Amino acid sequence: MEAAQIMETVTKEESVSKKKGISGSTLKLIAVFTMLIDHVGAAILGRYVMLSGYMDLLTTTDVNVINQWLVENATLYYVYTATRMIGRVAFPIFCFLMVEGFLKTRDVKKYALRLGAFALISEIPFDLAFSAEVLEFDYQNVYFTLFFGLLTMVAFDYIAKSKLSKPLTVLGSMLALAAGAGVAELLHTDYGAIGVASILVLYVFRKNKVWQIVSGCLVFLWEFTAPFAFIPIGFYNGKRGLKLKYFFYAFYPLHLAIIYIVCLILGIAAQSAI
Repeated sequence: MEAAQIMETVTKEESVSKKKGISGSTLKLIAVFTMLIDHVGAAILGRYVMLSGYMDLLTTTDVNVINQWLVENATLYYVYTATRMIGRVAFPIFCFLMVEGFLKTRDVKKYALRLGAFALISEIPFDLAFSAEVLEFDYQNVYFTLFFGLLTMVAFDYIAKSKLSKPLTVLGSMLALAAGAGVAELLHTDYGAIGVASILVLYVFRKNKVWQIVSGCLVFLWEFTAPFAFIPIGFYNGKRGLKLKYFFYAFYPLHLAIIYIVCLILGIAAQSAI
């Protein structure tokens, strides 16, 4: 009887411990939701901001003209700004989950192929949603940034396991980072070089959660609200959660396509976003 009670207590404790914290799928849902708010703001409200004569403000020094525009478009501009600030939370979470995915994947080649495939699939809806063009090469979607971040982590891992001398390991790692960040910047991917570097910072400090969070906050300080992403990240419990892997992959191109369709319905699709 005593043994049974002990087993029951242990089972209850294990059950409670499993409920503590935030799973990976919950983190992804937070990232997806804040990204959706960001993209609605950028692609829909951003178009209205542009149509309201925002670009004219960039070529004038007349304070009266600027103040008049702000008075006439205050609500639109502040709501637009609020959506973009909320959206800054998404990318740090995606970077963190990218590191977790790399550490836990059974087949990094398949992982890279999925990212690369969805980067290509997402490019047309991304361009339509933000640039009003079927294909343009001035700015590429965030899947490309994540893809180059993953390849850079693969290079870091390979160099670390090569048993090189410490100076050569450091040099090789720096070259790998320069290559990954450089390609992202050259191709003008979303967040570019700093996006790849941010992924690598979280990877380097992966073994110490406190330092990972601190370094993550520091590397994202250039975006005012982005460090708030590390509040839910701090509660991550290491569990996968709901099995919705392909939902998260597919959501990115699908929601961009839907946003573009909404812009068509509203009659603002021909105008590029900010």
